[in-house]
Amino acid sequence: MEIKRICQIYFSPTGTTEKVVCAIAEALTDDLGIESFLYDFTLPGARGSFPQLAPTDLVLFGCPTYAGRLPNLLLKYLDTIDGSGAIAVPIVTFGNRAFDNSLIELRNILEAHGFHTIAAAAFACEHSFSTTLGAGRPDADDLAEAATFAHAVTGKLAALAALDTLPAPIAVDGDAEAGYYQPRDRHGVFIDIRKVKPLTSDACDQCGLCAAVCPMGAIDPSDVMKVPGICIKCGACIKKCPQSAKYYDDTGYLYHKEELEAMYGVRRAANSFYLSF
Repeated sequence: MEIKRICQIYFSPTGTTEKVVCAIAEALTDDLGIESFLYDFTLPGARGSFPQLAPTDLVLFGCPTYAGRLPNLLLKYLDTIDGSGAIAVPIVTFGNRAFDNSLIELRNILEAHGFHTIAAAAFACEHSFSTTLGAGRPDADDLAEAATFAHAVTGKLAALAALDTLPAPIAVDGDAEAGYYQPRDRHGVFIDIRKVKPLTSDACDQCGLCAAVCPMGAIDPSDVMKVPGICIKCGACIKKCPQSAKYYDDTGYLYHKEELEAMYGVRRAANSFYLSF
C-alpha cells in the first residue's frame, strides 16, 4: 500500500494538540516526501462537514483528554466522520495527569468509522486549567519525542506495505467501558465543576477574541461578558485573551486546580503504541 497524503485532523482549543500533531506530520513529511493536508475542527463551523479521505491517506487524528476521555460534546460530530479505508494514527494529549481512556476511545471511534489504526500516542501538555501544570508543554523535548514517534510510524508503514491484509487495530492502554474521570481532591472528596463558566474582568475591551476562539460557540460575540452556551473548561478564552480578562472564581474549580497542581507536578512522559509485525 502506497501512502500518497498525510492528513492532520484535530481538535485543539489552546493549540497544544495542534503542535503535537503538526510536529509528527512534519517529520513524516520529511520521511515520506509527500504532501500534507490539514483539517482543524476546533471551531463549530468546521464541524458541519468532514474531509473526503482515501485508502492512500495517512491520518494523524488528534484530540485532548477531558476528564479521562474525549470531550463528550464532540462525540456527536465524531459519529459522522468517514475514514474511507484510510490508515490512521490516533493521538491524544493530556494535562500532565493521565490520558486514562481517551486513547482507546479515539481508537475505537476511528476503527468504527472506516479507519485502520496502525500506531497511537499520548503526549503530556500544559493543563487547560493551569499555567504551571505541564507549563509550556509540548516543549522542545516533547516535539523531539513526536519526531521520534513519527520515524517509527514510517518504519511501520514500510512493513505494512509488505502485508497482504491489514493487521488488527493497534492495541492501546485504557478501558473502553470506563466512565469519565470525576474530579476529586487528595482526600477523595468529589468536586463538581460541570456548570462553572468563566467571568470577565473590567480589563476586557470587548475585542471579541474569546467568542471567536470558543470551540463551543458559548460566548456571546455581541457582549463577551455573557456565556449563554455550555462551557467545557477548555481554557481557550482564558489563555488567548490579550487583556487577561477572562477568569474563573468558582471555589470548587479553583480548589480542584490547586489540587491538580499539587498532586501531578511530576513531569509525565509520552506513551507510544505500535503494531508488532
